[in-house]
Amino acid sequence: MIVFNQANTGRVEYMLDVLGIKGFTFFEQVQGRGTNGGEPRRGTHAWPEMNSCVITIVEDEQMAPLLEAVKKLDLRNEEVGVRAFVWDIVATV
Repeated sequence: MIVFNQANTGRVEYMLDVLGIKGFTFFEQVQGRGTNGGEPRRGTHAWPEMNSCVITIVEDEQMAPLLEAVKKLDLRNEEVGVRAFVWDIVATV
């Protein structure tokens, strides 16, 4: 799962394309606040920015390159923010 400021939407989609990750589910208008000093993203007058979220299931060998790409994107502008979370998928149908 990748959570990112909407300003990074195009970059995240490009990253998935470059890595050959075809399947994903995209959520817009995701609210939240980062753990490490992140500003709230609430879509309000006080906190107007919003996040988006992508969930994708990748093969084990795709995980490290994906996480590295997310890290590089985050380092481009740490104030905008992007985070990736990984968990095991036991089964799909």
